[in-house]
Amino acid sequence: MLYYFTGIFAPVFHCSSNVWTADMLTKVMAYFHAQEVTFNLSSLQRMKKTTYLYSQKHSFNCCLQEMGHIILDLDKIREKVFQSPGVNRTLFLITLEKCFLALSAMECVDILSQVLRVSAVRYLQPGVVGSLPKDLQEDAFRNLSTVFKDLYDKTSANTQKALYGWMNIYLYKTEFNESTSWVSAENLWILGRYMVHLPLEEILKISLKEIRLFISYDNATKQLDTVYDIAPDLAQAFLERINSSGFDMRNSSTIYRLGLLVCFYDDMEQMDATVARALLHQMIKCNQLRGFQAEVQKLKAQLLNIAMQNQTLNDTLGSLSDAVVGLTSSQLESLSPEAVHNAISTLNQVSGWAKSQVMILASKYLSYEKVLSFYNVSQMGALVAGISTQSFYSMDPKELSQVIRGTTSQYSSDLSPAQHQGILRKIAASRDFSSSITDIQGAFFKEISLSDLWKETGYNSSMMKEKELRRSQVKIIIELYEFPFPLGPYKPKLLCGQLIKGVTCQLIESMGTDFFLNHFKFFEKNLHLLSPYQVNCLAWKFWKVSNAAMPPFFLLVLPVEYLEYVSGSLCVPFIASLGKTELDLANPSLHKKSAVLQKVQECLNGSIADEYDVDLLGNLICHLPPASIRGRTSPKAMAIALHQFKLCRQLSREQKIEIKYKLLELYGSPKTWTAETTLDVGPFIALLSKGELNVLAVKVSFYFSFYICERYVKTPSLDEIIKLAEANAFWSVQELKCMDAETFDKNVELLGTVSSFNSSQLIVLKEKAKQVWGSLPDWKSYHIVSLGRIALALTENEIEELDLHSIDTISVLSQQTEWTLTQARSILQGFLEDSGHTISTLKSFDLVGLGAILCALNSTEIMSVRSVEFSAAVARIGSLFCSTSVLKQFKKMAESVFGIATSWNSSILQEIGTIAGGLDEDELKAFDKNLMPYFQPVAIKHIPAETFQALSPEQIANLGPENAAMVTKSQREHLNASQLQSLQLALDGARTSTQEPHSRASTTQVAQTPAPSGDIWLCTVFMLPLPF
Repeated sequence: MLYYFTGIFAPVFHCSSNVWTADMLTKVMAYFHAQEVTFNLSSLQRMKKTTYLYSQKHSFNCCLQEMGHIILDLDKIREKVFQSPGVNRTLFLITLEKCFLALSAMECVDILSQVLRVSAVRYLQPGVVGSLPKDLQEDAFRNLSTVFKDLYDKTSANTQKALYGWMNIYLYKTEFNESTSWVSAENLWILGRYMVHLPLEEILKISLKEIRLFISYDNATKQLDTVYDIAPDLAQAFLERINSSGFDMRNSSTIYRLGLLVCFYDDMEQMDATVARALLHQMIKCNQLRGFQAEVQKLKAQLLNIAMQNQTLNDTLGSLSDAVVGLTSSQLESLSPEAVHNAISTLNQVSGWAKSQVMILASKYLSYEKVLSFYNVSQMGALVAGISTQSFYSMDPKELSQVIRGTTSQYSSDLSPAQHQGILRKIAASRDFSSSITDIQGAFFKEISLSDLWKETGYNSSMMKEKELRRSQVKIIIELYEFPFPLGPYKPKLLCGQLIKGVTCQLIESMGTDFFLNHFKFFEKNLHLLSPYQVNCLAWKFWKVSNAAMPPFFLLVLPVEYLEYVSGSLCVPFIASLGKTELDLANPSLHKKSAVLQKVQECLNGSIADEYDVDLLGNLICHLPPASIRGRTSPKAMAIALHQFKLCRQLSREQKIEIKYKLLELYGSPKTWTAETTLDVGPFIALLSKGELNVLAVKVSFYFSFYICERYVKTPSLDEIIKLAEANAFWSVQELKCMDAETFDKNVELLGTVSSFNSSQLIVLKEKAKQVWGSLPDWKSYHIVSLGRIALALTENEIEELDLHSIDTISVLSQQTEWTLTQARSILQGFLEDSGHTISTLKSFDLVGLGAILCALNSTEIMSVRSVEFSAAVARIGSLFCSTSVLKQFKKMAESVFGIATSWNSSILQEIGTIAGGLDEDELKAFDKNLMPYFQPVAIKHIPAETFQALSPEQIANLGPENAAMVTKSQREHLNASQLQSLQLALDGARTSTQEPHSRASTTQVAQTPAPSGDIWLCTVFMLPLPF
């Protein structure tokens, strides 16, 4: 216990000597005992009312508490409490248990609300909701209800239902009598978003007077704008009551008051165009609904038809709100440039455009404006992505500089790499580049080439704060830094923003102990920007200067044997530290990852017993072996773990199978599942069998289409294609053939995103496109762009028939990674012929736009590329996975830019990426061992095995853990015993300098290291042992 107490209180006490002495803990404990404070779970549960009152009032209402010559910093304690796994849950449960017995209801509600707001609300489980007091006074009930409404989105569906039930008990008993519904206007306001849990029959019984009063209330619209998860039948029941209460449902004021209920409007009979346009204007908010988008799109299409009655699309375009997203390419193509120009203030605010749509609309708008200027571009909003790369390149450089620092910069992520390159090349070629570089922000700056960076000097840390940087750029900027480097006083400036990517291991090693420890927070806050190699260097530095204070997470990146130091009291902080961090940041090898997980299981005594274990594991739960999920996770723990599993970015098929079995163990047969359980299970529904899915589909049809992966219908319809998304892959070839032309035309972009379509399905969809759009020579660029993966079904002869003059069309095609070499060659030839280019006239933005198609170049063509254009595009070319023969030619081109390969430095190696796969044996052997970590990881696996074996053991040992993990099986098979031993050292993150692992004497020191993340205590006056 001494370990825990010291770890907790050392950072939060101040005394006259400002030193934590050996007798300090004794004095603190004596003070607590004088206040009748005890330190175990059972005594906490028997805590006196006066003690609880003392603890709560002091922990939430003061900042500093004097204890003789000691000052307790409660702000820091609170901060540490709410960062400690397990503490939040314990604090919440004990507060709930003791509070209403110790304090007044209003005081307790205030404390409980603070605990809930700063802790993870997932602790508020349905079973816990049953412990909430049911006899609160009105003010206390309203205050607590407000807290639950504010936290609605953070709770599970079952918890939401349980909280509705708790509120219902209070509201029902205060309002109900035999003749009227308990649902009054005031109760609807109190329920807030929980109104979506009202039973259908209860809604239909609401007094018309009360519903009229509710809708008349000014805040009703605000409340109805937040019912994102309301089901269609409930929404329509509310609409029916509102209509019956005397409101004119076609009045624009009433339509405005409906909030998200408008998304389920169903009274279309004899509607005029004005009402339809009013509804469409309000329906722009319907994309916030949690589901039912297919139904919404269907309703918008119906309203669109009504809104255009007796009028042309040109006349009504500006009044159709975001329903214009549902227009087909042929409808958009029929618009006049003037109509697009007049409607631009509406069109530029619409989200959800497809690439083909913005291409059409941008072309229409710019054909009216004639000249592309900063003003014109700034008016386009989201449509800016439809401006062609060549048009950007043709703009005045000063105007372009304004574009990238104006409001258009917020849409930079919508622009293609080719568009980014076209803009930057024009600015870089102008005299204004030096003055513009400061204003180039975000993703734009990341596209600047090393050659352009070398032209400038005087970079400083303030210039780099808001910029995205490649690692190669960082190294160049540091070399060109305005201060002498690496002088001590200026090192902190390198910890600013993304400049931290350029902190080398040599620099870390050279830092003094005090400087390193004082500035470590900068590193800790930016681990996601550091490479695994840099993290490994930090770990070794920490071990060297202060292994007694080293964050337990760093044990993950040290050699496996260092895990032996994790035992006893160090177990909890070790797991907690890993659980708060993404394991992949350290990129451990499979061997090390297995060893880490084995150590975690040892620390948990081989099982995940309860919710406290789940809290402690945090992100680690995503890496649990399948056997641990099925055999070592209790049902009690699984109920809490489900939420955490849903947050995992990548679970293996085996993990998902075990999760399915645990779900069935936890919730029983899907036959018994409620709609709330289905929502809580979420994406794991896709793991159920066909029979289980069919049962569930009948019960919870409103939510089912989100997760189901099989459908059993004959003809794909508009709404079903929208609902199914990736699951459209389950349509048979025959069913796809039966799709009608309108359905295909409206959904082609979505169908083009389905990654699981096989070649037969893609061929059918390609033929459908020919049927709908006509012969291939008549296809426009926007047709080709809208195909997505469907384009992969085009044969070489069909590709030759297409109009491929635009690099923007090619840029979209090159995003597909499954082209055959002959297909890629046909695309390349088509672009050259249709655009009038030769290889030697290609600009850098052409090279970037060609992307993976460049892998189809032959050696003669590669050597025809102009060096200046290759230089500007080399970072993008270095991300391609081409054949070794092509990479060898790219390497020669890189030498024409950067000099002979053996002279390349770390910046160049980072820049060229996979092009390093074209190095020969002599070139590879010539690199200094300290440059080995700067090969990009993707480059390692592209080095032929016969070449890779030329590396010395010293070079291999210095690869770093991330690069070592990329070594392929074939490369391993070509290595000798000494090289394999070095590879294992690199994988383990072993030191290659003279620093050796500490002796067993250090083990005791580390095991007693105070680590705040593992401490369990409650605010200022009591502590809890961990419940495992």
